[in-house]
Amino acid sequence: MSIDYRPDDPAFLADPFALYARLQDEDPAHWSTRLKAWVLTRYEDVKRVCLDREISSDRLRPFFASLPGAEASRIGDIIRYLSLWMVFRDPPDHTRLRRLTSKVFNVRSMHAMRERIVALCDWLLDEIGEREELDFIRAFAGPLPALVIMDMLGVPRSELARVKRMSDDMALFIGSSRSQSEKYDIAESATKEMAAFFRNLIAARRAGPRGDLLTRLVMLEDEGDRLTEDELVATCILLLFAGHETTTNHIANGLLSLIRFPGEMRALRDDAGLAPAAVEELLRYDGPSGAQVRIVRREHELHGKTLRPGERVFIMLNAANRDPRAYPDPHRLALRRDGVPHLTFGFGTHICLGFPLARLEGQLTLPAILARWRRIELAPGTLEWIDSMVFRGMKAMPVKVAR
Repeated sequence: MSIDYRPDDPAFLADPFALYARLQDEDPAHWSTRLKAWVLTRYEDVKRVCLDREISSDRLRPFFASLPGAEASRIGDIIRYLSLWMVFRDPPDHTRLRRLTSKVFNVRSMHAMRERIVALCDWLLDEIGEREELDFIRAFAGPLPALVIMDMLGVPRSELARVKRMSDDMALFIGSSRSQSEKYDIAESATKEMAAFFRNLIAARRAGPRGDLLTRLVMLEDEGDRLTEDELVATCILLLFAGHETTTNHIANGLLSLIRFPGEMRALRDDAGLAPAAVEELLRYDGPSGAQVRIVRREHELHGKTLRPGERVFIMLNAANRDPRAYPDPHRLALRRDGVPHLTFGFGTHICLGFPLARLEGQLTLPAILARWRRIELAPGTLEWIDSMVFRGMKAMPVKVAR
C-alpha cells in the first residue's frame, strides 16, 4: 500500500514520527507527488546528502529564476536578501560568507552571553511571578532567545514586539507554510521592513560605533574582503531570524518532552550537571528542525530510485534523529543516551553557525525552569503545531505550574 505523505495534515504536524517510521522501513527514498520532490528519512541518507557537494543548498535562486516576471517583482526584497543568505549558497560563496561572519559571530562571542542569558532567564521567570497558568512560549520561550540575539546585535529591547512580528511573517515563506495563501505578500512586506530597519541601525553604527555584534559586522574586514551593503543587511536579517526562531522551538519542545517523560524531568531537576547531555537528547528526540531542502546537481541512485538533476530533495532531520538504524529504542527519551550525534543542526559545511548559542540557551534555561517550578504540566486542550516543513514547533504551549 502506497504511503500518503501529507505534510500539512494537522495530525501529521502533531506527531510525524509514525509516518516517518513507515517511510524509513518501506520507502526510504520517497517521491512525494504533493511536493514534487524526494523525501529522505533515514539517518545515513540524510547525513550523506549533507556531505554531498553534488546535491546543492542553492535552492532559492533556481526557484526565483523560474518565476514569471510579475511574480518575481512581487517578492523582490525576498529575492534580493534571501539569495545572499549563506544557508542558501554553495561553496565558494558559502565559504566566503561563513568565514567573514564567523570572525565576529563565533563560539567566543556566543559564550560571552552566558551571564546575560542567566539574567534574562531569571527576569522572565520573575515576570511570570506567581501565575499558575500561562502560555510558556509567549511568556518565556519566545522572548528569551529573541532578546539574547537582539542584545548581541545591539537591537533595542523596546523593538521586541516588532522584531517578533517581522520574523514570524518572514517564517511563512522560509518555513514553507502550506496553509497561508498570502504568505508571499506577508513575507515580502516583512522582509522589506526588516531590511529598512537594519539599514537604519547600520547607518547609526557607522556614525557612532558601539561594542555590539552589529558594529563588528559593519567594521569587519578580512584580508581586504568585507561584506557588501546588501550582504551586511542580509546577514543581519539571517542572524536575527535564525538566532531565535529555532531556539524558541528548541526550548518549548524540550520542556514538552520532559513533561511527557516525568522520570527524565526528575533526573534533570535533581542533577543540573546533566544539562549538556540532556539538551543533546532533547534536540534529538523532538528538536526544532524539520526539513532541509537541497537540489540534485547530478544523477544519483538511492534505494533503487534515480534522483535526477534539478529535482528537489527534502532531508528530514527530525526523522533521521528517530531512525532505529542509528539509535536503539529511538522513540524513548533517555537523557543519558550515548551514540551517534543528532542531525538537528545539520551536518558538514552547512551545519548551523549558531548551534553553540542554541545549546547554551537550552543548558542554562531548562534547569532554571525546573528549579523554579516543582510542578509543570500541560493545560487541558489540544496543542496546535506550526504549519511548516522546515521548523517544528507549537503555536502556543499552555501550561500549569506551581513552585
